[in-house]
Amino acid sequence: MGVLPVPAEVRAILLDIEGTTTPIAFVQAQEDSSLDGAVPIPLESGSGEEELERVIQAVVDNVHWQMSLDRKTTALKQLQGHMWRAAYATGLVKGEIFEDVVPAIRKWREAGMKVYIYSSGSIEAQKLLFGYSTEGDILELFDGHFDTKIGPKVESESYRRIAASIGCATNNILFLTDVPREANAAEEADTHVAVVIRPGNAGLTDDEKSYYSLISSFTELFLPSST
Repeated sequence: MGVLPVPAEVRAILLDIEGTTTPIAFVQAQEDSSLDGAVPIPLESGSGEEELERVIQAVVDNVHWQMSLDRKTTALKQLQGHMWRAAYATGLVKGEIFEDVVPAIRKWREAGMKVYIYSSGSIEAQKLLFGYSTEGDILELFDGHFDTKIGPKVESESYRRIAASIGCATNNILFLTDVPREANAAEEADTHVAVVIRPGNAGLTDDEKSYYSLISSFTELFLPSST
């Protein structure tokens, strides 16, 4: 797709995870992981335990239902983060990262760029993915993390809040995402955007392809200070 020059006013790069730094298939596989055993349900009944069992089972069923619909609720993402903690810590799971991501981020940081993550996954889940990744612990590459506590990714106000939190103007940020609705929301807040094309990502319409700046690798970004 060629080289995409980064506007000179950009001081921070904001990254989505699913379909941007990490294959969609990996994220979906994690979200589809079974909850069996995640919530202990009493085996014996009596003295009110039958009611407790029904309540807990109802909660588990509701979580399964939300996951089947790919709900992006903050509470669900936090629960998933708690569930994955042990799997990451024991080495059963390693966060999958596209091979161009780490070298590119290192180059951006050497050029003085700040790098942040904004994902619908909880901050805890983000840190697990990057702390136990196929590239090792790469948390040092990020200056901060945002999740839906700051607002939905499809609402422009979320990007204004992020800019305020970082301490810059919205037009000092470049947001990389694979989702046009998120790109549109960021643009409405005067944030620069580029849509990332990765294997497994949802296809774009012809209008979206012609409207948005597109990249298929982080290496395609050209910073003003790049040599």
